[in-house]
Formats: sequence, C-alpha cells, structure tokens
Amino acid sequence: MWKCEKLHSMAKLSMTSRRWDELTVLLEDVPRLQSTYPKVAEYLEMAARLAGTGDDQADAHFDLRLVHYMTGGSAVSSNPYWDIVEPFVVEYDGRRVVNGGRAKGSARLAFAQMLLQATYAYAIPAPQTIEWMADFCLDIPIVELGAGRGYWAAQLAHSGLTVEAYDSEPPDKTQNPSFPGVIGQADVWHPVGNLTEFATRARPADYTLFLCWPPGWGDTMSSEALTLFEDAGGERLVYIGEPKGRKTGNDAFFDALSSRWKLESVDPHFVSWWTEADIAQGWIRNSSRA
Repeated sequence: MWKCEKLHSMAKLSMTSRRWDELTVLLEDVPRLQSTYPKVAEYLEMAARLAGTGDDQADAHFDLRLVHYMTGGSAVSSNPYWDIVEPFVVEYDGRRVVNGGRAKGSARLAFAQMLLQATYAYAIPAPQTIEWMADFCLDIPIVELGAGRGYWAAQLAHSGLTVEAYDSEPPDKTQNPSFPGVIGQADVWHPVGNLTEFATRARPADYTLFLCWPPGWGDTMSSEALTLFEDAGGERLVYIGEPKGRKTGNDAFFDALSSRWKLESVDPHFVSWWTEADIAQGWIRNSSRA
C-alpha cells in the first residue's frame, strides 16, 4: 500500500490540512479503505504491480488525485473525473488525449481508465466541452438517452442547462453491467429515469437529443433513438462517440446522419483517452431552419 509520506511530498493539490489528515488516516487503515472504498483499494494494489509512465513523481501525483477525488465525492469536486485526469492531458497528433505524455500510455493508466469509466462515464466531460455544448444547444433543453450514471447530465446541469437523463437500466434502480453498484461510489450523479418515463414525457421533441457513447457493434439503440427523435420533430443532436464501424453507434445511425443531417459543429477541445477515437459533434437536421 502507498506510503502517505511519499504522496504528501509529491502533492500538487490545493488541499486543506484537515483533508490531508483524513486521507492519511484512511490510507494507513487498509481494512477500512478496503471496506469503504473497495475500488480505490483495488486500484492502489494493482498500481503497485503495473508499469507507469516512467515518471514516478507524475504517477504518484495521479494516484493521489484519484484517491482524493474518489474518496471525497461531490464534497471535494463537482467534476472529479476531470480533476483526476486533467494533469495527464496532452496534445497528441492533433487531439487532446489522456496518456500521461506517452503515445501508448501505460498499463497503470489503462487500469485507471477502466475504473474511472465504470465509476463516472465512458467519455471525459472537460469543462471546455461542456461550454461547447452550451453554445451549440443555445437555450434548448437537453434530453440524454443512454445516460448511465447521469454524470454528463450533472455537468450540464451545473453549467445552468436544463437537462433530463434516461437509461434502459438506471444504475440506482436496476443492475447495469456497464455501471455496477460499488460501495463508496455514487450510483447516479443526476436523476436518471427509465425508458418508460421517457416515453411519457411531453412531445413534440422540443429539445436537443444527446447521445454519449451509445452502444455499437450492431446494437440498434442509436438508430432507434434517432428515428424516434426525427418522428417527433427533433432537429438538434449532440453525438459523442467513435466513427462508424467502431465501438459506438450502428451503421443505420451513421447512415441516417449522412443522409438527413448536417454536421454543424465539432468540439476542438474534446478530451479522449488515448485508447479511444471518440469525438464530440453537433448535428442539425437538414430540414431545420435553426
């Protein structure tokens, strides 16, 4: 387990002495850490066995941020996901990626990626991306389908946008294999309704549809959601995910975008994990006068 003295000497966080004392006590009490924050304990155990970036100080700084924000929850940050990864964001090959300054990242960072995606969201909500979405959506409310834990919805709501979130398996109401319940971590960050609740909401579709990492590999969720949106008169879409033929969206979804929609905006500041090819796009329906 990590030595608290080592973490303290490499800390670059703005942290109160009281908070540091809390972390010191927690890290020195391994049984308590394992019972109250099992995923954090698992990460620290694995991190010691996995190759890092080669910069021990940077790796320790990342680990400290992960421990601080994952054990502090919303009490220490409204966007802990971003606060954990921000120091490891670099410009690489024309993109902003989390790779710690190494083209191939590291085994330790890859393990952290799996943990953070399951804890928060697959895509990283950088503050600049939230601002880009606000500009694209204007004053139009946002409805997110496939919202998972509602982490993106929470970030959008914090910025002052009106947002509703729905998922076929809300993590606080049913088992969701992509976002399993974990002791010490929030099930949801924003209220997430089920698809029955979505079906009963008011029409027409006077909102921006938001699809963030809709399932790929032939899953029809994205194309069905887009068809329903079009049938209800929807005209504005935000899509965050990978290109056609990869991990997000199905062929019918991308074909519909190509034939009936116009790409209006792409977020130049979007941040992705180095292992992913996701982007943030704003689309307007061809018939729209917006």
